[in-house]
Amino acid sequence: MTRVADRPSTLAVAAALGIVYVVWGSTYLAIAFVVDSMPPLLAAGIRFLIAGLTLLAFLVAQDRWRRRGGGTAELLARPKAVEWRTAFIVGALLLLGGNGMVSVAEQTIPSGIAAVIIATIPIWLSVFDAVLTRRMPSLLAIGGLLVGLVGVAILLLPSSGLDAFDPVGIGILVVAAVCWASGSLYARRGPLPRNGLLGTGMQQFAGGLLLLAAGVAIGETGRFDPAAVTTSSLLGLAFLIVFGSLLAFTAYGWLLNHVAVTTVATYAYVNPVVAVALGVAFRGETLTPRSLLAAALIIGAVMAMVSGRPRDAEEGGPTPETTTLESEGKAR
Repeated sequence: MTRVADRPSTLAVAAALGIVYVVWGSTYLAIAFVVDSMPPLLAAGIRFLIAGLTLLAFLVAQDRWRRRGGGTAELLARPKAVEWRTAFIVGALLLLGGNGMVSVAEQTIPSGIAAVIIATIPIWLSVFDAVLTRRMPSLLAIGGLLVGLVGVAILLLPSSGLDAFDPVGIGILVVAAVCWASGSLYARRGPLPRNGLLGTGMQQFAGGLLLLAAGVAIGETGRFDPAAVTTSSLLGLAFLIVFGSLLAFTAYGWLLNHVAVTTVATYAYVNPVVAVALGVAFRGETLTPRSLLAAALIIGAVMAMVSGRPRDAEEGGPTPETTTLESEGKAR
């Protein structure tokens, strides 16, 4: 449920939604530019490590200022060991398994198609939640899953030329979506700090460390040539840190506490539309009849599930650009 007091202005809500729609939709394009000349896991690790450290440093500085002022504001509590354990588990699922795999897949899959497949996350969330609660999934959830899988299957059909997609890359994206849905559900149940920003900073920091470790383990450091990194890759990485992991995070967290979850969840089918449009405009990605059909099926299934969900439903479900924003919204 969202807060009923403290009603925001329509302009403020529209601005926050615009940030979430455009910024998170554009992160797929930014990732494509980053992996042009940087190893995917190392780059993602740098992104989330810097973003996590920035959040944690801000919170520590804010806490010290409050302690000196002696005000009545709630002070920052030292994270417990069990909360760090949750942070690393969620970081492994959301950032390593989710965002990291998106970065890997975008080496061979167009950014717009990647966004379309990742749009299936709300479908997986609904199905997994039904399994965990031992409830029969709704007909809407079952139908959405089947239609979404048909869309993915269309992308996997053998083809050639501009209409061909790397089946391994498509499979990696499906795994990423499943990991993200699993991590989102665990984040809602695992012990985390009361301060949502602190929990998010911890998980970004933990996920960044895991991504860097994974990159080193598979030999990305040996294949990384810093001199070959392009300006567009560096700009893409900076965009992901500042806008994807910090600005849009703030907007999404604010929205979760001020408007209906069903309104916030509209990002699930707006983001891939933005990503596809940007991929065509800035990367020359081609839209074929097959990719358009697959996108229509997947986005249509997600749109039906999101719009058909009760307004008091608890699942907003983050995308691979929100880290634990869902947890942040529910922790208050």
